[in-house]
Amino acid sequence: DKMQKIVVLLDRFVPHYNWTGFYLPDANQKNLILGKYVGEPTEHKIIPFGKGICGQSAKSKKTTLVNDVLKTSNYLSCSIKVKSEIVIPIFDKDNNFVGELDIDSHQKEIFSIEDETFLKQICAKISVIFLGRL
Repeated sequence: DKMQKIVVLLDRFVPHYNWTGFYLPDANQKNLILGKYVGEPTEHKIIPFGKGICGQSAKSKKTTLVNDVLKTSNYLSCSIKVKSEIVIPIFDKDNNFVGELDIDSHQKEIFSIEDETFLKQICAKISVIFLGRL
């Protein structure tokens, strides 16, 4: 499965990516459903749009970067080890939201503009590969 290979590669080759996974929208575009991931198990298998960092990104359809999760009131804690999070939305060829890539780090303020650019490029490639069939 391509999504599993992507999260495994990111986890393996980027040391500060400590949880890497995909969330996909349900048919009504109201909730995110946990897809393939690498990292500690999470209880957040379904997240309503707008709730938490992932839900916020799904609702706004924008990249969300939080360099200190303890300083945001909308954070859904998955692990006490998580200090930073970045979520990149994925769009199909018609610019419809089809999922997102979520990455947590155990380090504060670790995500750079290079991470954001790199992950956006990956999400653009994913969009082309899956053509909205994530």
